[in-house]
Amino acid sequence: MQKLYLTFILLIITNSINSQSIFGKWYSTNDKTGEIDSVIEVYKKQEKAFAKIIEIKNSERENAICDLCKDKNKNKPILGLNILNGLEKDGKEWSGGTILDPRNGNVYKCYIQLVQKDKLKIRGYLGLAIFGKTAYWQRAK
Repeated sequence: MQKLYLTFILLIITNSINSQSIFGKWYSTNDKTGEIDSVIEVYKKQEKAFAKIIEIKNSERENAICDLCKDKNKNKPILGLNILNGLEKDGKEWSGGTILDPRNGNVYKCYIQLVQKDKLKIRGYLGLAIFGKTAYWQRAK
């Protein structure tokens, strides 16, 4: 009985910690339609944050390639593509890395911040952060 009780407590603690973290699966929405178009997984590697596209909701786009991307991502499948690279924790936000927008192939400087338990703010920009665009991802259920 004690093992069951301890397992239950650990499960609650783990769930609570994960729900207050940038790490996990997130829904990305289309700016024009407001519909969920993909699921992004944010993960930690060597104390830095990265993210990749793990699901594309539109079955007609599942095999799409990043034909507008440059360099190493040119003509790679969008599904599985790393779009967030090398962000480091800086207080309440993660910054110092880049984000790739596969819709236009551009790479931007960015920062991300958990603004609510299930809401992640992503700010991509060129040069100064005031010259950019903000998106919000909702935690995937």
